[in-house]
Amino acid sequence: MKKIDLVGTDLNVSNIIMGNMRINNLSVKETEGLIYTALEAGINVFDHADIYGGGSCEEHFSKALSGNESIREKIILQSKCGIRKGYYDFSKEHILSSVDGILQRLDTDYLDILLLHRPDPLMEPDEVAEAFDQLHHSGKVRYFGVSNHNPTQIELLQKSLTQKLVVNQMQLSIAHTPLIDSGVSLNMNTDNAVNRDSSTLEYCRLNDITLQAWSPFQTGFFDGVFVGDNERFPELNKVLERLAKKYDVTPTSIAVAWITRHPANIQVVLGTTNAARLQESAAGSEIPLTRQEWFELYAAAGNMVP
Repeated sequence: MKKIDLVGTDLNVSNIIMGNMRINNLSVKETEGLIYTALEAGINVFDHADIYGGGSCEEHFSKALSGNESIREKIILQSKCGIRKGYYDFSKEHILSSVDGILQRLDTDYLDILLLHRPDPLMEPDEVAEAFDQLHHSGKVRYFGVSNHNPTQIELLQKSLTQKLVVNQMQLSIAHTPLIDSGVSLNMNTDNAVNRDSSTLEYCRLNDITLQAWSPFQTGFFDGVFVGDNERFPELNKVLERLAKKYDVTPTSIAVAWITRHPANIQVVLGTTNAARLQESAAGSEIPLTRQEWFELYAAAGNMVP
């Protein structure tokens, strides 16, 4: 498992993250097994959000680890807040109360990282800054980041913050590549050239913000998994299967490796609740795909390589 130093922190993190959005569908014992499968694979970052299962996923996670008090210092816990039913809320009051709820449900004294979950157009940056200062000074949150934010939104927020934003969680997979497309097809009169993300990938690299890729197997906004879907993605799966044989892994591993191969040191957030699939995915941490293979996969997914 590849580990990276998270810039702007003292955290050494795995480039694969176990996401916990669906663990409330498992029993506590099954969840415990999944967590330990992740740990055995070298994963040390566990991603949550206060809206996952209405908070039940965080409770489920803490119950699964309740018999091992020593594990807290060995893992990195991050969670997200800011989404409420039907609207977003980055108010100081909501951020503070959200973190208190997260800590209670996770049965921990602190979060390693807190992310703001999707941009709030009514955000008051100075108010967010007050909340972050209070959380940091109290020891409840060590580091901060965002999710699904573009460069200007990050700049607007960062201007008021004392703390540096260290993470931006964005959707990315071989079959969902807005982060990459416009840079490849710059100045062309094609759909791929439309800059839909304001060059977020390049901005984050320039400003030492680590990207975390969510939905690494999805074709769009939860439009289905592309691995094994030979009807919609025949060429892509053909290449995935060939490379899987070459590297003695599964196509799932190669799909992860396509993201981890990028020099931005992107972390991959896994959403699976299947232990075997988690192991397959974790195997993509350090596969040394060549440049030619990386571009071949990109093109096989239907993307233009001019």
